[in-house]
Amino acid sequence: MDFSHTPVLYREALEALAVRPGGTYVDGTVGGAGHASGIAERLGGSDLLVCVDRDERALAAAEERLAPYECSKVFLHANYSEADRIERAAGGKVDGILLDLGVSSHQLDTVERGFSYMQDAPIDMRMDESEPTTAYDVVNRYSEADLAGIIRMYGEEKWASRIAKFIVEARRNHPITRTGELVDIIKAAIPAKARREGPHPAKRTFQAIRIEVNRELEHLELAMERLPDILAPGGRIAVITFHSLEDRIVKEAFAKRLNPCTCPKEFPVCVCGKVADVRKVTGKPVIPSQEEIEQNPRARSAKLRVIEKLGQQDRDR
Repeated sequence: MDFSHTPVLYREALEALAVRPGGTYVDGTVGGAGHASGIAERLGGSDLLVCVDRDERALAAAEERLAPYECSKVFLHANYSEADRIERAAGGKVDGILLDLGVSSHQLDTVERGFSYMQDAPIDMRMDESEPTTAYDVVNRYSEADLAGIIRMYGEEKWASRIAKFIVEARRNHPITRTGELVDIIKAAIPAKARREGPHPAKRTFQAIRIEVNRELEHLELAMERLPDILAPGGRIAVITFHSLEDRIVKEAFAKRLNPCTCPKEFPVCVCGKVADVRKVTGKPVIPSQEEIEQNPRARSAKLRVIEKLGQQDRDR
């Protein structure tokens, strides 16, 4: 099982986490352990790395890849939004959390998992294969209106209504079971001129269905609300996003944490008493260099945002 891939914003993410000996760190999307290997390299025998993934295949691969490193390791089959479980696995507050969002290269390249629009396979798209809902259920059981809404919202696809209509018409004859068939339906729904412009015509729809199947944005919202609470003072959370919907959630959650005041805008001074418990580490999001994009096209849309937990003394200033 080859889970190796080129970690996006590798150097920048590790610098942002400021990994130091004596700490406890969490890779909430451990995948093939690309970033986790870099964290583990910087940790000693008394330090702890908590490796979290909803994909059990990824955890098995990460455990094998991280075996040579001397730090203690815990492998947790969970979603990164499950902050309480992560804190228990870590034995308390943590010094750093890394999230590298989206679908992994391995998931895309493992044909039978049905993530890719480039290869024909059963329609599945589950990151956690123990979950009951698959892409088959979304494609064959959602109403036309719900399908259109998902494709428009999560895929930001201008032809969402036509694509949903074509899917519903096609499944009246027989269930849609293969990714290749779904790609053909999407192509038929999008006018020829539009198909010739921009990315692969099925890219946005596949993204939308995958996000729906895995409830990715829902889990991200929960994670952004909960994970800062398990950081120790000085601990950092670094999040790498790959599309505007993810980045907006992270940006808004960090902004709310940085300015938690709930007083009406017309109040001359704050009376609610809520003060920030984090500080911003990155001003503008960190983006990949042109050199990295050329070497790894997947990095093109990546953005890294980082915040740091304040101690009580800093909050009282």
